[in-house]
Order: sequence, then C-alpha cells, then structure tokens
Amino acid sequence: MNPILFSVEDNFPMTEAGKSNIKNISEEFGCPIISYKPNIKAQKKAMRSMFEKYGKPTWYIDRYIYTYPLYMALKFNTMLLVYGENVSFEYGGVDAEETYSARSQINNGVASEVSRQELLSFGLNEQDLCMIEAPSKEEIEMLDPIYLSYFLPWNSVKNYEFAKTRGFKDLTHEWKRTHTPEDFDQVDSRAYLIHAWMKYPKFGHATATDYTSRFIRYGLISREEAIKIVKEKDHALDPKCVEDFCEFCGYTKAEFYSIVDKLYNTDLFEKDDLGRWKLKTEIN
Repeated sequence: MNPILFSVEDNFPMTEAGKSNIKNISEEFGCPIISYKPNIKAQKKAMRSMFEKYGKPTWYIDRYIYTYPLYMALKFNTMLLVYGENVSFEYGGVDAEETYSARSQINNGVASEVSRQELLSFGLNEQDLCMIEAPSKEEIEMLDPIYLSYFLPWNSVKNYEFAKTRGFKDLTHEWKRTHTPEDFDQVDSRAYLIHAWMKYPKFGHATATDYTSRFIRYGLISREEAIKIVKEKDHALDPKCVEDFCEFCGYTKAEFYSIVDKLYNTDLFEKDDLGRWKLKTEIN
C-alpha cells in the first residue's frame, strides 16, 4: 500500500511534541502528508461565535476534520479511507453502532452541521465556508471509509505504547496538564483542549472521567482510584490551554471565564459560598 495522510491543522501554537510527531510520522512510515490550514481570520470569527453561542469553540476545525479527508479521498481517487476509532461507538454518540464502515461518521455530534445562513451571520463569507459542507451522499457512497477499531482491539494505552516504539513523543518532558490523567492524547496544541474540557460545565464530566473510565476497562486502575483522579482533575482546566486560546481569539481571561460561567448546566451545578461552581451530586 502507498497511503497518503490527510490532516487538518488548527492554527494554534504547537507543542514541541506535536512538531516532532507530525515530522516523525511522515519520516518513519514514508508517507506524504497533505494538510489543510483553515483561513485564520475566518477561524477566529467562527470560534468566537460558536464558543459564545454553543460552547463549541473548535467546531470550525472539527468540521473540517470530518469533511476534508472525504474531499481529498475523492480528489486523489483513494477510495479506501482509513480512520482509527469509531468515535461514536468508543466514546458515545447517537450513532454508537459497531460497524466497519465510517460512511456515517460525518453525522457525529462533535461536528454537527450548522446552517450556512447561521455561519454567514457570524461574519463569514462563502469563501470561508469552502468544504465546510460534506460531499453529497452519492459521492460518499463512492468511498470505502473504514474504522481500524472494528478489526483490531482498540486500547488507547496499547496504541500509545506501540506508537512510542515508532518515534511518538508524549508531553513527559514538556508540560504536566492539570485536567487530564495522562500525557499522550491530544498533545499537538494546548488551545485545542478547551474543546474537550467544555463537556464539564455542560455535562458534569470531562477528560479525567473519559480516561479513567478507559483505565478501569483496561484493568489498569480501580474505580476508587479513578474517583480520586476525577475529583482532582476533571474541573481543573489547564491555565496554559486558556492562555493560548485567549491569545488566539482575542479574549481576556476574565472575558473567557465570563462566557464559560454562562454555559454551566444549573441542573447539575450550583455555586458555593465563594462563587465556585460545584456539582450538586459528586461521584462516589
């Protein structure tokens, strides 16, 4: 096989690990990488609008992550399009079906379609929305997109251990994140991690819950150990993520936290005497 790697860059400052890994994957496996860097001006407009309205700050990037490989596969006639895990099945979603086919991945809630009219109301123009809509159903039917996780036992830690043998770098010597229990997932940029953490004010759980749940399933830690980690980390959004995100979007930190404050789900949270959001019912 002679694969082409299609990727989308988020335009945020990259970590040293991220820089190393994108170079290494091409050199180690001898693959060309065709990468898409969205219009930065448009990205900032879309990020601010989607963050303030829906609490989905990286939607503009995430949408391209779902659509861009489809367009490139059609363009380069690479009909076998290979993804890692089935996001809905592994992590939850309305299409949580165990299937080899990734044709319905575009429907995953991470990057749900937003109407063109609404996107234009954010100050974007038609050129800014290039490839934001998915190819037609007929075009997608021409492709054979698959999930590796259907054919292989999918274990994030084992995948990480394998990747290290092929040159992958984690954040061990660079950065200790406050809100995650590991240092090897989503290591490319700091600001992008705001996206994953935004589950916390909306649903009461975030990255620490996600990963400790996997660690329990993998037999690496006990439920009691996981609960301790979740209570320590789930709420503790890393300040470096906030710093990079605010600098990119043009927010002050006060503005950022004011927006986040409005997104807390009051069915799940209440403020304590010091004005801090606390879960009404903590995990135990």
